[in-house]
Amino acid sequence: MEHSLRFRPEWRPDEDPQPPQTQHAPWLDEQLFGRRMVFLRGVIEPEMAGRAAATLLALDAIGADPITLHLSAEEGQLAAVFTLVDALDAVHAPVHATAVGQVGGAALGVFCAAATRTAFAHARFRLSEPKVTSPGGTADQVVAEAGRYLRDLEDLVLRIAAATGQPRSRIEDDLSTGRVLSAEDAVEYGLISSITSR
Repeated sequence: MEHSLRFRPEWRPDEDPQPPQTQHAPWLDEQLFGRRMVFLRGVIEPEMAGRAAATLLALDAIGADPITLHLSAEEGQLAAVFTLVDALDAVHAPVHATAVGQVGGAALGVFCAAATRTAFAHARFRLSEPKVTSPGGTADQVVAEAGRYLRDLEDLVLRIAAATGQPRSRIEDDLSTGRVLSAEDAVEYGLISSITSR
């Protein structure tokens, strides 16, 4: 008796049909947009940053009512983060950021760009230097990329220092040691104004 077997092709991660972690169902995106809410979850990368920046600018163009930004991002690429920071700086409507999970690394720049900052009780903040994401290349390209990274890192330090009122030297020390703040610690640090219950 002959058997006809069909084998599934080898699975490859780059062909995974699952949507990226940062995308929501269309109906949910529509609900969030209608309520003037932006939700960022996962590593802040260029695609996510561009989509979120466009949403923020669109909401700002529609009206001057406050925009709520919910953030749970443990890390972010510096260039992508500053795309969002620039968009937040350009928005005229007040933006209220709420940390709903862990916020850390370069993603702190996005959080600190909001006019008002709060956190859920179990939120955590990890002050750490962003990872270097160099594509490599020639020696000159690597040197140029390192220079851009250092300039962006300095901008991040200044952004956090301005938002918290902490001295620049303390921010630099905390980033280098990877200090973690609870929501209560973040109030004392000046990173958030209050802990929210909803």
